[in-house]
Amino acid sequence: MAISGIKGFNDILPGEVEKWQHIEATARRVFELYGFAEIRVPILEKTELFCRSIGDSTDIVEKEMYSFTDKGENSVTMRPEGTASVMRAFIEHKLYAADAVAKLYYMGPMFRYERPQKGRYRQFHQIGAEVTGVTDPKVDAQVLTMLCHFFAELGLDEPLLQINSLGCPDCRPQYRQVLKDFLRARLEHLCDDCKRRFETNPLRALDCKSTGCKEATVGAPSVLDHLCAGCNDHFTRTRQHLEAVGTTYSINARMVRGLDYYTRTTFELVTGLLGSQSAVAAGGRYDGLISDLGGPQLPGIGFAMGVERVALLLAEKDFRKRPDLFIAALGESAQNMAFRLMCGLQKEGAAVEIDYEGKSLKSQMRRADKFNASFTLIIGDDELTKGAAGLKNMDEGSQSDVELNVGVIAQRIKG
Repeated sequence: MAISGIKGFNDILPGEVEKWQHIEATARRVFELYGFAEIRVPILEKTELFCRSIGDSTDIVEKEMYSFTDKGENSVTMRPEGTASVMRAFIEHKLYAADAVAKLYYMGPMFRYERPQKGRYRQFHQIGAEVTGVTDPKVDAQVLTMLCHFFAELGLDEPLLQINSLGCPDCRPQYRQVLKDFLRARLEHLCDDCKRRFETNPLRALDCKSTGCKEATVGAPSVLDHLCAGCNDHFTRTRQHLEAVGTTYSINARMVRGLDYYTRTTFELVTGLLGSQSAVAAGGRYDGLISDLGGPQLPGIGFAMGVERVALLLAEKDFRKRPDLFIAALGESAQNMAFRLMCGLQKEGAAVEIDYEGKSLKSQMRRADKFNASFTLIIGDDELTKGAAGLKNMDEGSQSDVELNVGVIAQRIKG
C-alpha cells in the first residue's frame, strides 16, 4: 500500500515551487535594500522559549505546539513562529555587542497543530523581519513601508495595511480592566475559548471570529481611548511618518495580535481575496521581549507573512521557467552532437533541453512546445554534414542557420 503524506504537511511541486522562489527572491531583494541581513535559526527549540515569549495563555502554547520529550529528557518544540527563535539567537550570540540596532530577516517552515484550511496548514512557511534597538516611530514606519513595498514589487494591489496600538505595560492594564468590566455582563455570549481567556487575555475577544463574540463586543471600549501620553504620541508620530512617505493605511482599533509580547504598534496586511483567512502578514512592537528572554533591555519590532497565502494571491501568474533552447535530433550521430551542445551551452549559462530517447521529430517538437522553449534547433545528417542547422525563434517565428558551435549558438540565443 502506498504511503501518503501527513495531513496538513504539503508537498510543493514543480510548477508551484517557482512561485515560491519568486516570492523568496523578491523578499531578499527588497529587504536587503532596507539594510536587512538574513539569519537562519533551527526548527527545534526548547519549549520554554515559546512559553516565555508567546505566553502560556495563548492558543499556540495551550493547544497548537508540536512539543515532545527527546531522548535526553528535554522538552523541545518545533517552532510555531520565528520571532522568539531569532531573538534567542540574537541574545545567545550577543549580536547586540557589536551594534544594538540589528536588522534581520528569516524564512522557513513553522509548525502548529490546528485544523488545516485554505492557506493555513500544520506545516506552514513564513518570511519575517525584525529590528532591534530602536524606539523611534520612524522605524515602525520604515518596517511597514518595506512590507508594503514588498507586495508592490509582487504586483499586488492587495493586501491593505491596517494599524493599531496595544499600549504598553503602563497603560494596558487599565484598559484590560475596563474591557473586562464591559465583557463581564456579556460573558454568556462569548465562545468557550474567550470565556476561558477572560481573566488572562480578555483582549482576544475583540478579534474572535465567532458570531457570539462579534455581537458581544459591539460597542466595546477602544484601546486607543486608553493610551498613555507616551503611547499616544508614538502612535501619532508613526502615522505621520507613514503619511509623509505615502504609505497608505487604515486604523483598526479592534486588532489584537495573538501573542503576549506585543506592545504599542501592531499591524496586519489584510485582503478580501482569501475568504476568512484575511491576514496575509502581521506583526508589531515587542519592546519587552528581549529582556524577558534574558537579554539586554532593548526594544524590537517585526512581522511575519504566510508564504502559502501570498502564493494564493499570485494564483493567476505563471512563474515556470522557460528553457532557452530545445535541440531536436534525428539519428544517433545527431543525438550525440545534441548532447555535447547541450552540455557546452549549459556551462555557458543557457538552459537547454533535449530528447533522450530517439523519438520522432514530431514527438520531439511536441516536447519542445511543452517546455515552451524560446528557441529550437533541429539536427539531422544534413545538418551534421553542413556543420550548421536552422535555429528558430519560437516567439517571433523567424528562423536562420547557425553554426553548430557552442559559442556561436550561445551568443544567438542569449542575445
